[in-house]
Amino acid sequence: MQDFILPDIGEGIVECEVVKWLVTQGQTIIEDQPVVEVMTDKALVEIPAKYSGQVTKLYYAEGDIAKVHSPLFEMQINADDGQPQETAVVQKQVDDNIPTATKLAAKQGDIDTAKPASGKALASPAVRRLARELEIDLSQVAGSGDKGRVLKDDLTSVSSPEILSTSARFETTGGKRVEPIRGIKAVMAKHMMHSVFTVPHFSVSEEIEMDNLMQARGQIKGSFEKEGIKLSFMPFFIKAMSLALEKFPIINSQVNADCSEVTYFDDHNIGIAVDSKVGLVVPNIKGVQRLSLLEIAKKSNELVELARQGRLSNTDLKGGTISISNIGVLGGTVATPVINAPESAIVALGKIQRLPRFDENDAVKAVNIMHVSWSGDHRIIDGATMVRFNNLWKSYLENPLTMLAITR
Repeated sequence: MQDFILPDIGEGIVECEVVKWLVTQGQTIIEDQPVVEVMTDKALVEIPAKYSGQVTKLYYAEGDIAKVHSPLFEMQINADDGQPQETAVVQKQVDDNIPTATKLAAKQGDIDTAKPASGKALASPAVRRLARELEIDLSQVAGSGDKGRVLKDDLTSVSSPEILSTSARFETTGGKRVEPIRGIKAVMAKHMMHSVFTVPHFSVSEEIEMDNLMQARGQIKGSFEKEGIKLSFMPFFIKAMSLALEKFPIINSQVNADCSEVTYFDDHNIGIAVDSKVGLVVPNIKGVQRLSLLEIAKKSNELVELARQGRLSNTDLKGGTISISNIGVLGGTVATPVINAPESAIVALGKIQRLPRFDENDAVKAVNIMHVSWSGDHRIIDGATMVRFNNLWKSYLENPLTMLAITR
């Protein structure tokens, strides 16, 4: 039997949540076959098998937290792989590199789940940790698992006052439910708190007439579709933003913690906020200033699809210099977006509305209007600069031929 050790899956990542097992105990697998999906604080990661063989044991249930460098699952490696001795050596080298404390923790976990001491409830380390968080006495819980093992569901169904302490945070009466904030949602929550409390925000709002842009999109989307690319309005907003940043580099800059330095970025790495299945993520398109509208549309579609599948890489999420949040796709009209620190600006796009407006002769006409709202870092961007930047960005969008005609 051979343990599969959970490898390093990202810089600084020490643990991850087991989201979904793609195999079952007893199943035969082949090398490089996806075995499990795990969620880090950055992205959903698919872990492949290193060797062919049979899965003999899964060390974690879905929802459990697995530690990096600890056994993830056990397998019987095929004898005809020609590598049994070599794999044993490799495994020993991995084991030798694991800190002693980690080995002891893993061994203690095996003891907890395999052979409890007298009077001790049978439960996995993850269940024990949840019980501690909920302040539940495991010895008073009737386990529904094999040999009386206490499962997570047993904890969530507990309602007896003899088992729950008076300060317990979990209640089943009154329709309450408590869940830990994990993965990307936890990172986003901490990130937003940091941004709100450390960055002095100010907002600028404006209306954009969308009629000309809608017409331009209608004229060229057919050629994009021939290339297999769906053309939304987002690539136009991204392209126009990059062109405007050329004239206002302060909007594409970042200030250090003590406000003693400002860093200006040559690359326009423009982020797109996506409501993915794992929470709000903001992947960014690198070097937009070098890309055509077609290339921007292609990359935008790729990032949105990866985000919705929960398969963004760390590179996709790092290095952004400015962001766009499209609340309009969800029906939102107006918002005050929170800056995606350490960036200095973000814009929220509202939904397109057909509204009455006056023309130059004071006659009422119907116009397609989008409300946009900017938030800026007031430490380095003043209101007048943001308004001028927005006016230039708006001019490109309302007169898209001027935007498309610019070459570098």
